[in-house]
Amino acid sequence: MSGAEVIVSVEDVHAGYTPGVDILRGLTVQARANAITLVIGPNGAGKSTLLRTVFGFLTPGAGAIRFKGRDTAGLKPSDLKFAGISYVTPDINRFPHLTVQENLMMGAWVFRRDKARLARQLERVYATFPALTTKRGDRAGSLSGGQGRMLSVAREMMSEPTLLLIDEPTVGLAPNLVAQVYEILQTARKASGAAILLVEQNVEQALPLADQLYLLNLGQVKAEGPGGEFDDVRVRALVRECLLG
Repeated sequence: MSGAEVIVSVEDVHAGYTPGVDILRGLTVQARANAITLVIGPNGAGKSTLLRTVFGFLTPGAGAIRFKGRDTAGLKPSDLKFAGISYVTPDINRFPHLTVQENLMMGAWVFRRDKARLARQLERVYATFPALTTKRGDRAGSLSGGQGRMLSVAREMMSEPTLLLIDEPTVGLAPNLVAQVYEILQTARKASGAAILLVEQNVEQALPLADQLYLLNLGQVKAEGPGGEFDDVRVRALVRECLLG
């Protein structure tokens, strides 16, 4: 993975929700193509704030964010979506009264007038997630929790992103669906080659997915390295240190 292209680089970023109060305090992380970069840490560490800042919902007070080498300063979320960044929020984000296919088409609004590309991408997504094929005419609100999460990811893949920001994809799901969600993420990575920047609280089950790992505390990186260098024991000890100060 070390030789893969750096898709997003967060460089000494300070950001927060209130002027003068930073949640991210000089944060530096990278995510590479065709890799899952896992971001973990205790509550309030700045994990979700990182994703919101990368996607342009928050403006850094200092530092820089570069997407494929380009500084994203001044770009709105819609600009970043056009550029190739997609954001999967913690909730199962769908339009329940629209069909599965209509939901997928909503994910392709950036090229909605290109009918040939739209049809091609629909078939590509259905090939990646066959379970959605038989559901294409069903209302999205009728899907199970695991299928709903699959639809959330599939819809964001419709725009062919090079960076997927995924925020706590297993939150609120029954334990038996967690493994299914991680299979969905692995499938998305293999099918697209995208960089995946994944924030997750379910550390024990998420660790095997990680090509690279960052552990945050108080808006800074406390530990980082290849995912294989971290196991449950080490992570628990690091989180304990964060909580105890």
